[in-house]
Amino acid sequence: MLLFEHRLAERGCLLLWLLPSLLRAQSNSEARPRAAPCQQSPTKVSCKGAGLRKLPKELGQGVKYLELSNNFIQNLSGSSMPGFGQLEYLDVCFNQLEAVSATTLAQLPQLRSLLLGSNHLDRNYLANGEAFRLLRNIEVLDLSANNLESHMAAWYVSNLTGLRMLDLSGNAMTRLPAGIFWSTPRLRELDLSNNYIMEIEEGAFEALEELEVVNLALNSLHCISGFSLTQLQVLNLSHNALESFASEEGAEPYLLRVLDLSHNRLLYFPELPKANYLTHLNLSNNLIASLLPGPHHPGEFVLRYKEMARVNRTSRPAAGLTHVAALDLSNNRLRLFPFPFFRRLGSLHSLSLAMNCLQDVAGGSLAGGTQPSDCSPAPLERAALSVRSLDLHGNAIRVLPRCFFDSLPQLEMIDLGSNSLQPCESPGSGGGGNLGGGSRTPALGGTCTPFYNVPRLKHLSLCKNNITRLHPYAFNQTPLLSLDLSGNKDLVVPKEALGGLGFSLQRLSLRGNQMDESKAELPCLDTLKVLDLSGNHFSLLPPGLFCSPLESLDIRNNNLSMLEGPALASWPRSLKDVSVAGNPFSCCSLAWLDALRAAGVGVQDLDEALCAYQDESRNFSAKITSSPRWLCPRPKGISSLALLVVAMGLFLLCSGACCLLKKGQKAPECAGLRSNRVGVFPPPPKREEPAKAKPADSVTKV
Repeated sequence: MLLFEHRLAERGCLLLWLLPSLLRAQSNSEARPRAAPCQQSPTKVSCKGAGLRKLPKELGQGVKYLELSNNFIQNLSGSSMPGFGQLEYLDVCFNQLEAVSATTLAQLPQLRSLLLGSNHLDRNYLANGEAFRLLRNIEVLDLSANNLESHMAAWYVSNLTGLRMLDLSGNAMTRLPAGIFWSTPRLRELDLSNNYIMEIEEGAFEALEELEVVNLALNSLHCISGFSLTQLQVLNLSHNALESFASEEGAEPYLLRVLDLSHNRLLYFPELPKANYLTHLNLSNNLIASLLPGPHHPGEFVLRYKEMARVNRTSRPAAGLTHVAALDLSNNRLRLFPFPFFRRLGSLHSLSLAMNCLQDVAGGSLAGGTQPSDCSPAPLERAALSVRSLDLHGNAIRVLPRCFFDSLPQLEMIDLGSNSLQPCESPGSGGGGNLGGGSRTPALGGTCTPFYNVPRLKHLSLCKNNITRLHPYAFNQTPLLSLDLSGNKDLVVPKEALGGLGFSLQRLSLRGNQMDESKAELPCLDTLKVLDLSGNHFSLLPPGLFCSPLESLDIRNNNLSMLEGPALASWPRSLKDVSVAGNPFSCCSLAWLDALRAAGVGVQDLDEALCAYQDESRNFSAKITSSPRWLCPRPKGISSLALLVVAMGLFLLCSGACCLLKKGQKAPECAGLRSNRVGVFPPPPKREEPAKAKPADSVTKV
């Protein structure tokens, strides 16, 4: 016994002595990230996010693509790396890379793409740059987000003669020296975005005769003068501090197709070369108040109609835009719709003048006249624009004359949201409405805009225009597919207002108009598929909608307690999704929800929907998903019958228990209901055979 206790004490001391080592080993294993297994295919190995701190020791035969991003690798080094010689693609982005050895790169003769973005290559750039000279066949190089300064970047690419794509974005470059790209003459795509570049020295791009795409967005450039990259096709200069952009005229035409000058400080239209193939021009978010060529004094930015009329075919800006299909001038300071300028753009399909200072679009600027009131028709071939999509939202337009739409015969979509437009009544509707811009409609107390008989218009937005009432047949003979009337407080839509749209309209928005069922007498729209009635005061849905083949319905934030029977009878055959939250639904009237679910309709916001129920003096709410119908009160007749059934059951249970507790009494005599008063029955005869049951008439009543 003593020997056993002695050995037990020795083992306890040994465990106490080993405990600190065990705890240290456990803490180290928990601190070290667990390596995730690499995924391998015959030609590709992906160790992305595998917790690696070194390069894999070897690769299998035939592997050409190796992904090592999102690891902890600090050095690309290794004396012998079997299988690496066949690599063509190596991704080491998002590591802690500081050093790249020449020994490693010497073993990668087939490497075409090397991605080293988001590392620390600024720390050993001299030695790393020397090693990069061994990348003889490299075509794609990513050095983004490495905190490289201008001279560091120049050193890294100083001998990469075969390079085609170079990413230097997200670094600390402040200038582009004249000879920075002399050693990369085959460069085709160059990304210099998100740096601090303030200066581009003359000749910086001179050696890049094959350059097609340049991204200089998010830098600090103030001026571009003498732009002469004729071979360039895409140029992004957005998010700089540019105040001017001017190009040089030469014998060769410019191949530029996409130019982004948005989010700058341009005061006037850029001076583009006359001979170019520009198709997309973005000038949004600048300070442009004039489309005339050359700089102007700020006091001259308020253009006259005669000035705009002088912008003819020979003017430099318009001459350089003959191929432009998309032009964005949103968020500038234009006060007039410069129709004579756009008339020269024969290929223009998409035009945005949103968020400017536009007011009335006058006839003089449309037909080439000199007076604002002059809306005399001009020859269609001289005045018409080819614009199909026009965005004018966020201006101060009060009226668009009839000749405005006549001058846009191809118009399919127009956004007029956040203006002050009032639709006119269609002629022949019986209301005596007026036809043209500038005429007064007594019902509106001001001018109105004719949206009827626009033969190609399919999409129209009139949201937030302070429209209070739509007149009959306001959109007659205009084949609208979508109509947005949202944000017009207290809007009244009589039944005839949407007349003529019954067989074309597919999407209708009346969101946020504070309407109730008395203000929306919607007609039967046979093709309506998407309807937004959210943010109103509907307690009943407009019955005219029950014949529409709706697929999507939004009735959030109304006063609906349930969906009516006619809606449930027609819509489930076509309805796919519905949004219902924000309505005071009754917890005791949720049959409509069962019907929608049974039809396979998806309720998008069912988790947010609530219902209400009343308990004598208080009102409660619950989530519809919690199935709260058991809280609902039962009808009085049904409650009394239930109480009677419960009372009868309790009485039978008690009677049966009493019978079973009587001693000496046999089971057959407990079968009937008998009085339990003492002395009611005479004592049974003492015979061995069973006593016969007495007739019911022998019961003595007390």
